[in-house]
Amino acid sequence: MRTPRIGITGPIGCGKSTVSAMLAELGAVVIDADDLARAVRREPAIEQRIVDHFGTAEPASLARMVFADPKALRDLEAIIHPAVRPRILAAIDAAEDRGAPAVVVEAIKLVEGGLAASCDEVWLVTCDPPIQRGRLRERGLARDDAERRIASQRHLRDRVEPVATRRIDTSGSLDDTRVQVARAWSEVVR
Repeated sequence: MRTPRIGITGPIGCGKSTVSAMLAELGAVVIDADDLARAVRREPAIEQRIVDHFGTAEPASLARMVFADPKALRDLEAIIHPAVRPRILAAIDAAEDRGAPAVVVEAIKLVEGGLAASCDEVWLVTCDPPIQRGRLRERGLARDDAERRIASQRHLRDRVEPVATRRIDTSGSLDDTRVQVARAWSEVVR
């Protein structure tokens, strides 16, 4: 039997990493696309392409540029994402070879990157907008920066809803979220 694959996605500040961490506690192997993208971005050849295109590879400067300009974000993704996808697929294969009870792929662009099709389940992680904004402030993002990032993802739910097999709402307490995750986990791995 194939190892269950769970794709985790949702808007910034809604709790994707929290849900993934809870799944890891239950035994899943978690593959974080953002971590892999950061590693790819630091590779000399990729970094040079970024500098050639944007004039800088400094993360904070890039973030200000790409979250203010949808075309700049697409340009950056076009440089980084082709190198990330094969790493994600290799990490899935490695986790399955090790006999993981489940593999979780946490990715903001799960649907757009074609990774949702490789998953048995797609979990859309959401929360109420005031909670989302509060979490972003707790991360130290300025209000205007947080609003730009939220705006850059405003259609994410529309793209994910048609393929989402589950919704995890993290608006409540951590215990509430843990109950939802544990229930879903037991249904996936049984």
